[in-house]
Amino acid sequence: MTRVFAYCRVSTADQTTTNQVEEIRRAGFQVEDHRVVMETVSGSVAARERAGFAKLLDRMESADVLIVTKLDRLGRNAMDVRSVVEELSARGIRVHCLALGGVDLTSAAGRMTMQVIAAVAEFERDLLLERTQAGLLRAKAEGKRLGRPPALTNTQHEEIARELENGVSLGALADRYGVSRSAIQRVAKRAAA
Repeated sequence: MTRVFAYCRVSTADQTTTNQVEEIRRAGFQVEDHRVVMETVSGSVAARERAGFAKLLDRMESADVLIVTKLDRLGRNAMDVRSVVEELSARGIRVHCLALGGVDLTSAAGRMTMQVIAAVAEFERDLLLERTQAGLLRAKAEGKRLGRPPALTNTQHEEIARELENGVSLGALADRYGVSRSAIQRVAKRAAA
């Protein structure tokens, strides 16, 4: 037996999901109140990490239908939306998006739509990687040190090397300088080289 669920999400507490529920019902979908999942959470939070959506995933079974008013109700990240729709499809759950003409995203037309979304997601990912790499190259060109700031100064390196020569233990030096034993071991290796 096919059960119909609605997922309605807003980003802030001053917004309401009422319009989404009404839009779904006006589109002809009969959704029982206990199958309407409403939550207030940012779309930037991955769908599976949202409490309401995670519970919805647990409740849904093969042959069920999930309705959303817009694709961005599932998430703002195209890669996340795509993976959620693919997971639901693999479980035999149809996903309808009213903003896309009510198309079932697990149908042939829906899969084509999802392929376009996947292409956009890949494009977004590639752009992000390009911007990140460009930023790193610019920072290096400006002489900025990348990565985690050093735990010990050059002066502390010299002090530790002298203390190690005098037989002070790694553990004692780690405690004194507030670093791990492995940080002291790295200083010792550099000093020996």
